[in-house]
Amino acid sequence: MELRYEAAGLAMSGELFLPAGEGPHPGVLVFPEVFGLGDHALSRAERLSAMGVAALACDLHGGRRSISADDDEAMQVSRALRADPLQIRARAEPALAALAARPEVDAGRVGAIGFCFGGTMALELARGGAALRAAVGFHSGLATTRPEDAKQIRARVLVCIGADDPGIPPEQRAAFEREMRDGGVAWEMHLYGGVVHSFTNPEAGRLNRPEFLRYDPRADRLSWEAMRGLFEEVLF
Repeated sequence: MELRYEAAGLAMSGELFLPAGEGPHPGVLVFPEVFGLGDHALSRAERLSAMGVAALACDLHGGRRSISADDDEAMQVSRALRADPLQIRARAEPALAALAARPEVDAGRVGAIGFCFGGTMALELARGGAALRAAVGFHSGLATTRPEDAKQIRARVLVCIGADDPGIPPEQRAAFEREMRDGGVAWEMHLYGGVVHSFTNPEAGRLNRPEFLRYDPRADRLSWEAMRGLFEEVLF
């Protein structure tokens, strides 16, 4: 079902997937890639609902607008938001409020996941001190201009990264580790050898950039299982 909310001056239109049975259920935000809410994030939210989770696939640009992967706008939007994490949080926090306010959701058992830029959103939401039990990033950018905010993280953090992802080099991973340690965060990083960016998205190959974007079914399966294990610990 559609769930509307306002965020950063944008009229957002998310899609809420509710599990069978009586609630309240644990809730999870699903943040999409920078291109906007599409089939990938929607399918993951649906899978979460089958696990017993109320999952909100989140709008990113308002009105469920999509940006073409061939459009420079996607890179421009990503750069502008990454330069100001407070703006990322301004788009993410109202989604959390909208999900937590639903009567079907137990507001004390909520997490967030995201893919690529959506993973960055989940991490920035956690860095802002949001009441999350878990924050999971799949091939998510790890860098932030506000690493000192890691001390505000209340969630368990899991990031699943391709070891050969050109967009998330070892230096960025090392900086993230320092940030998590300095912030006293309960965190994990799973690396998959021979794997690059967008490894959870079966459509990644459509851009014909296998050196950078490539689906990997094994890494997809293992990372999803890692997320499920974390959720079993902290949400159920």
